[in-house]
Amino acid sequence: MKPVIWAALIAMAAAPAMAQDTAEGALLYEAYCAACHGVEAQGDGRMAELLTIEPTILTQLSARNGGEFPTLQVIRQIDGRDPILAHGGDMPLFGRWFEGQGADVPLATDTGQPILVARPIADLVAYLMEIQE
Repeated sequence: MKPVIWAALIAMAAAPAMAQDTAEGALLYEAYCAACHGVEAQGDGRMAELLTIEPTILTQLSARNGGEFPTLQVIRQIDGRDPILAHGGDMPLFGRWFEGQGADVPLATDTGQPILVARPIADLVAYLMEIQE
């Protein structure tokens, strides 16, 4: 691979914070996640009791993963590549809607490997990282 391409890939991996908008992520969370995971991300949303699997307490993702935010796992849950069938379909119901909503952006995973994700997913992940306890 040419050095210019490598430099571009390295720059993409180093730049994910610029692609993320935590305020937009908070709005997406409120619109698509809070009904099940709760306004404060404590797993106590108004729809939680209807699910066959208890919603995850999202403020504890890092704590439950040895202090490191499980970026790739969270992306895979949101975009449907690793579905939870809590309500008869992919978690969340809106995961596929995020695809095609603007240009894909690079996001560094916990290993440092960049992955391209839809901008709304990057914003949502940034918000979830921000609310970790």
